[in-house]
Amino acid sequence: MATPITVNRAPDYTDLDLDFMVNPRTNQLILQTGVDAIKRSVRNLIFTNNFERPFQSYIGSGIRSFLFENYGPLTTIALQDQIKLTLSQFEPRITLDDVIVTEDLDNNGFSVTIQYHINNTSMPIVTSLFLERIR
Repeated sequence: MATPITVNRAPDYTDLDLDFMVNPRTNQLILQTGVDAIKRSVRNLIFTNNFERPFQSYIGSGIRSFLFENYGPLTTIALQDQIKLTLSQFEPRITLDDVIVTEDLDNNGFSVTIQYHINNTSMPIVTSLFLERIR
């Protein structure tokens, strides 16, 4: 009697590439997979404002309101807490380690460093973003 072979495999996360590039051979959209898909998802969650997604208006971070506040330690802490809350609620594929927000007064924005692990992996991932006012 043959014994079944068990293979442990990490889930392969896929997401659409928001640049909407088309594969020239197959004429299908190019997918982002693995770590790149998770990084794009984290970035999109942070930059999405509430009520921007049709039929899912509750998804978003709402950090744009903090960008028009006067800079100070309370703004930095509130921005850090909002990012932690958003990622813990809406991205179940990661385990958040740390969020570091620093003011950049010369460039009128905030530098954000997010450290996390993808579930079922031990490799830490660091995503760095710069938040600034557009208008």
